[in-house]
Amino acid sequence: MDKTPLKSKSFWKRPEGVTGLIFLAALVAGGAYLLTTVNWAAIFANTLALAGTLGILGIIVYMVLDPKMRALVSFGYKSIMRWITGIFVRVDPIGILKSYVDELQGNLRKMNKQISQLRAQMHKLKEIIVNNQREIQSNLQLASKAKATQKTNVMILKSRRAGRLKESNLKLEDLYKRMEVLYRVLTKMYENSQILAEDIKDQVAVKEQERKAIHASHSAMNSAMSIISGDPDKRAMFDMAMEAVTEDVANKVGEMERFMEVSANFMNSIDLQQGVFEEDGLNMLEKWEKESTSFILGEEKSSLLLEAEDDSNVLDLNAPVTEKVRATGHRNQYDNFFE
Repeated sequence: MDKTPLKSKSFWKRPEGVTGLIFLAALVAGGAYLLTTVNWAAIFANTLALAGTLGILGIIVYMVLDPKMRALVSFGYKSIMRWITGIFVRVDPIGILKSYVDELQGNLRKMNKQISQLRAQMHKLKEIIVNNQREIQSNLQLASKAKATQKTNVMILKSRRAGRLKESNLKLEDLYKRMEVLYRVLTKMYENSQILAEDIKDQVAVKEQERKAIHASHSAMNSAMSIISGDPDKRAMFDMAMEAVTEDVANKVGEMERFMEVSANFMNSIDLQQGVFEEDGLNMLEKWEKESTSFILGEEKSSLLLEAEDDSNVLDLNAPVTEKVRATGHRNQYDNFFE
């Protein structure tokens, strides 16, 4: 398997980055205020004060021009901002992953319920379509008999009734196709999300202890020294991998919840008794179908949509929803993040 490139959010896009921006703005504002209130004439008149001021300026210039010192200051500033942010917001990737496991398990229960409700609606819709087909045949037979006996009014009445039912069935069959897409996607998301939850649990169990060991053996001072010497920082690399895992899980959980919202809105817009549905719910589903990528389904998304359009690929609504179990020798989808 190809190694997945680590793509982590920049510092400024994380919660600690927001804290950093606030502190940076405060520092700039404070510096500007000092520059406008300092008595520069008195400083230049005092040799000791002037030497101190020039010394501070020299340190600042050195920090700006020297790459290693710049990296060290940046590391220290980010570490402090992360510690401050951690007082108010959870920034620990292990803790975040644990919360995602709980969220996933709750979503899986809701999704299973949605699948059952959708299956029930599809059974009812199929029954309505079949009953309409029977009534169409009955009305056409009655119209034929009325024509043979020259009962023109009855023939027109029954023919129109059959025509209206045909038109209604065309709409209902199209609706059933949309519901079939929804059902196939929901069940596949349910299966893949079960594996996802198990993979995250395994990663948390293994990486929690590994993270403690790495943080214990690679202290903040060691990380700073690595930066100064230009060596890769193992602690930083491990944390980057954890953050990449957390971001990937966040994308998948987010997609799962968005699609559950799409499916709920679509199902709520359907009135089977009247044989109608609101366009908004259908438009949301069609918009999702046209989106190019899916974090949870991957390449399976396009094949699922093709299966739903294939009349020969009959969906078995009576088949139970699969409780997915990881195959023997299954490779955790997040192992390659740490290679």
